Amino acid sequence: MLRMNKEDELTGEQLLEFIEQNEADNIKRLRMKNQFESNPPIRDGVDGTHKDVDENGKPDNRLIANFARYLVLNFNGYFIGVPARVSHDDETINEIITEFWRQNDMDDILDELGKLSSIYGNAYLFMYQDEDAQTKLAYLPPLNVFNIYSDEIKPSTVYGVHYRVTEDGYSGDLYSEDEEVSFTLDGDKLIYGESEPLYYGRVPLIEFVENEERLSLIDPVEVAINAYNKILSEKSNDIDYFADAYLAILGMELDEKAQFEFRQNRLINSDSKEVVIEFLEKPNADESQENQLDRLERLIYTLSMVTNTSENSVGGGNSSGVASGEALKVKQQPMQNMAISKERKFESGLQTMFRMFFNLVTNVPASKRDEYINIDYTWTRNTPKNLTEEIDNAAKAQSILSEETQISLISAVSNAKEEIERKREEDEPLPQYDFEKE
Repeated sequence: MLRMNKEDELTGEQLLEFIEQNEADNIKRLRMKNQFESNPPIRDGVDGTHKDVDENGKPDNRLIANFARYLVLNFNGYFIGVPARVSHDDETINEIITEFWRQNDMDDILDELGKLSSIYGNAYLFMYQDEDAQTKLAYLPPLNVFNIYSDEIKPSTVYGVHYRVTEDGYSGDLYSEDEEVSFTLDGDKLIYGESEPLYYGRVPLIEFVENEERLSLIDPVEVAINAYNKILSEKSNDIDYFADAYLAILGMELDEKAQFEFRQNRLINSDSKEVVIEFLEKPNADESQENQLDRLERLIYTLSMVTNTSENSVGGGNSSGVASGEALKVKQQPMQNMAISKERKFESGLQTMFRMFFNLVTNVPASKRDEYINIDYTWTRNTPKNLTEEIDNAAKAQSILSEETQISLISAVSNAKEEIERKREEDEPLPQYDFEKE
């Protein structure tokens, strides 16, 4: 986290230092990105090119098991595969936030923010006004975006920076609570350009973090993944080596015609007792390689805390090998703990987003400005559901829970308030026409 005294003026020297720090952090971020995009270090280059043989003609396979992509997509499918839902008790406010959510396709934005934060450790949501004065949102990776926070006990966002690398240095846009201004860095000299007022009351760059440490989901298992790819490639090289094994014939000399006939007929006949004919074999390390691969695979899933869904040994399974619901919950507990932590971080980011949205009177009446605090967020884990069981549980809860909470227990219902309204409309009696009046 980049910090400064919020009472101080941001100098060109400070901004240059912050940008260079972000560029230094990008070295690690790009390693995570390359792992996710199937370009780990075992490849010859970041473009993914490689050779099947080396300069000496020996097998040189570069196989990749893309654990990074599996971990990121599997965890985020569990975390946000079922879209989050927002609601408010005030019907007017509820309609406003629901429409804002739909217009910005927030389900997709949250999905992308979840993926980016798992890859890099954090990601950003940018709020802006389009040409029709509508509030819009865009997600950004942290490669050329960062926030500068105050150095207080509870940090607040002082500036947001979106920069570009140019031939002469850096240029970009600087955001504060009330202004957006373009800038150019000439060495460490900060040159400001045109500015525009902002009315959100907050810096329009909102950081969404994977965890408090901003640690990528891939980072703790990066070394294990690289080791797995290395052993897997060496194993493939061994297979190619055995396929091209040399035949040694000792004690007799063969001309080219005899060598050709041996290869064609696959027959060697000799009456000499001193002739030795055998294949040269390399020591076989297959068993130790398999054991090491198994150990690394278990380590990768354990350290990442992401459930291996392809593993059958879940525990508590039936005769068909399918795990019971309770056994699966136990196995997913580490991933659930991680998802709960990420949920809290994302909810904090969403609350900041709605605070800024509510600050514009063109979005929400001024009298309702503080109602963002009362927005309810519903997060549902993407796990196999038993709809019949959910409906039964909702029905049994009738005497102790409100109607809205009952309905929200059913995963097939995306918006409990709308579902209640539709049910009431269906239950209303049809108007009766009295034909005898005529």
